[in-house]
Amino acid sequence: MKLIEPILENLISLISRLPGLGPKSARRIALYLLKNKDKLIKPLAETLSKAYSEILRCEICGAIKSSSAKCTIKKCHYISNSYDQLCIVENIADMWAMEATNIYKGHYHILGGTLSALNGSDPDTLLINSLIDRVKKNNVKEVIIATSATIEGQTTAHYINDSLKGHNVKITKLAHGLPVGSEIEYLDDGTLFSAFKYRNSISEK
Repeated sequence: MKLIEPILENLISLISRLPGLGPKSARRIALYLLKNKDKLIKPLAETLSKAYSEILRCEICGAIKSSSAKCTIKKCHYISNSYDQLCIVENIADMWAMEATNIYKGHYHILGGTLSALNGSDPDTLLINSLIDRVKKNNVKEVIIATSATIEGQTTAHYINDSLKGHNVKITKLAHGLPVGSEIEYLDDGTLFSAFKYRNSISEK
């Protein structure tokens, strides 16, 4: 005899797929949503529907944008503009963490993940070709690789470094002070600030 309705069971299953949530947390959230259907479920469903249909990924820099507007991340669509630095991060959360340190306010290239055969992330998915085009067309002088200190992050960093060889650009990465296995978005501001300030050169022009 099933004690949970199939719809509720499916809702719990979907919620449990969110980062940091297990089955017990998912059950609590699902029951709380059902208890507040008009205040939460209805507006949440409408917002999720709009997000699904109207929010896209910028094909140039990887940021999220509205389907009806150009990307607002430092006007990346103006490819004729020149800028000195381009910081490469894995995701939007990493960019927000970097912005919070106030040490870098330049242009970003958001990979949307790391190279991973398991997750189906390849160079095309990570917009590597777009990255190379931006470096060439915008006369970028320094590419700052700010991927996490995980195996996947470092593998991705090496691939980017190899891809940019011969493009007359200095390539740097965050200092080795980052804890091994750490992810950028979870670092405190002080650690991230120091890692960025004392970044190491891995390839000169």
